[in-house]
Amino acid sequence: MGVVMEKEHRSLSAAAGKAVGAPRRVCGASPGEASALQPGGEEPVRVVARGAERRVDPDEKTHARATTRAPYPGISNTGLIIQPGAWGHGPASHRGSPSEAARGPGLCGCPSGPSWRRPARGATSRSGGGGGGGEAGEVAPTQAPPTSRRRRRFVFASRGVQPAGSQVSFPQRAGRHREAPMTFGRHPRARRLLARLSGRRRGACARAMDPPRCFALELPGCTLAHFAVGEQAPGARPDPRVAALLGPPGRSYSLSVPGTGGVGARVRAARLHQHLRQQLRRGPFQRCELRRLLGYCPDGGAGALQHGFLLRDPRDSPDTRQALLALLDACPEAPRPLLAEFSRDPLCQLWQRPWERRDGRGWQQLGGERVGPAPEPALHPVVPDLPSSGVFPHREAARAVLEACTSFIPEARDVLDLVDQCPEQVQKGRFPIVVIEGLDATGKTTVTQSVSDSLKAVLLKSPPSCISQWRKIFDDEPTIIRRAFYSLGNYIVASEIAKESTKSPVIVDRYWHSTATYAIATEVSGGLQHLPPIHHPIYQWPRDLLKPDLVLLLTVSPEERMQRIEGRGLEKTREEAELETNSIFRQKVEVCYQRMENPGCHVVDASPSREKVLQMVLSVIQNNCN
Repeated sequence: MGVVMEKEHRSLSAAAGKAVGAPRRVCGASPGEASALQPGGEEPVRVVARGAERRVDPDEKTHARATTRAPYPGISNTGLIIQPGAWGHGPASHRGSPSEAARGPGLCGCPSGPSWRRPARGATSRSGGGGGGGEAGEVAPTQAPPTSRRRRRFVFASRGVQPAGSQVSFPQRAGRHREAPMTFGRHPRARRLLARLSGRRRGACARAMDPPRCFALELPGCTLAHFAVGEQAPGARPDPRVAALLGPPGRSYSLSVPGTGGVGARVRAARLHQHLRQQLRRGPFQRCELRRLLGYCPDGGAGALQHGFLLRDPRDSPDTRQALLALLDACPEAPRPLLAEFSRDPLCQLWQRPWERRDGRGWQQLGGERVGPAPEPALHPVVPDLPSSGVFPHREAARAVLEACTSFIPEARDVLDLVDQCPEQVQKGRFPIVVIEGLDATGKTTVTQSVSDSLKAVLLKSPPSCISQWRKIFDDEPTIIRRAFYSLGNYIVASEIAKESTKSPVIVDRYWHSTATYAIATEVSGGLQHLPPIHHPIYQWPRDLLKPDLVLLLTVSPEERMQRIEGRGLEKTREEAELETNSIFRQKVEVCYQRMENPGCHVVDASPSREKVLQMVLSVIQNNCN
């Protein structure tokens, strides 16, 4: 905190000189005031900041008014010390204060100013006399300055907030002024404010001026609740579901993974997120409730997402906190997860207090930020990031992801070598290309085989057989890696389609639509209402991928599909298993299929008999393809 000392010549009345000339001991005062006692213990002299009246010893029978305007809110022109935390919330009348409007706002922004407090013991100051009978000499820290026509004016240029208990030294001029320590108050509210401000500067100074962070919390029933940390969003209405989950009883923790940076950083963040999800379902966390949490910026831009979790401990056990800190210690490499916990103050206001590891001092909890309501964005926050995390718009975007995985997935290099053997631009032949899509157990295998036999067509599958042997490896990876594998499989099969379509019709069992729909349904949390709207660019076909002539979507009723799944007895992927247990996920996949454009999907009911379904499919192909 820099200190600028100015001198200003002002005339004070002789009566005012008598009033403040004798040594006095500063004691407690009401907001904006300071009391002084005569050495003999007589009635206190009341000193009021900013144009206030000074009442002197009644034995002297002298009442003088002295204009003692403080030079800056929070600074005393008599050497008295301000306690920043002692906010004045007292009555409007301040014992002779001429006007409340004449007083500056307090440090907290309240109309009433801060309270004056005495300096620390042992501090001394030297006040030199100017003209007009001023006296110079040593003045004890518990004394008011000697009478002088010359008044020192201190103006503070703040560069930061000093933590509680620190001292600020005044610069001195030789023979005129000696350093005097300045101790901030120890009022509970002062400590809380200083902790908040110092915490923001230590851990979040780079984002202090950023917009408030918002969070989307997935609730039961695939609904979302939004809240903000930091500044309050204008026009937002509080969500009681947020208060019920973040506040007591119990304790809630947020654990987020920063995902900013290049492709390699996003891949590492996705793998760390998957690792945390696995760990948070084991050991001491099994008794806790785990929910999906997404941090985002309210401007809706891409690249600022933080995927994470909300862990709620209904018993508020200290073992949960220790287990979380131990889990973070086991993640020494970047990106390190961000841990914070939620609490409620006596005024029922929610706060988020982050944890930070300090070298040599272990984990420390920083100052908290207020939790408030946030409006629901018009578009789900994850949608702007989908082109870089699952629905890749071109071949190079998916290739960059697998390139970042070669150090820990050796098979990724083999896939890239096969992709590099394929030409970047391919042209289809004169025969039609028909893609058949659908959920598992809708009859795709049966229909594609029957159609290819009827049309004497070539049957291809995506992913192709040359990389399907590594499918199990990539299915166990996060979405960004898994979708990159399937996306590159589409480009490999596209080169095969271009070659075969010059000879005969081509039937393809799954293609790009399947890759995109599962990625959207997986990444977009919540229900059907949170999917990207119709005609959104995310539903458009990639420009550098060979486009089919027709896409058929086979559908069956949920009951019929479950019966077929039970009869197959085949091994299922993670997404196929979720289709069986999560009806909302299945509906999201179906809706995404139907919203695909350029080309869109022709829906075919696959519930009837095999022969009837084959007749309908052949009829659609004949009407749409030459």
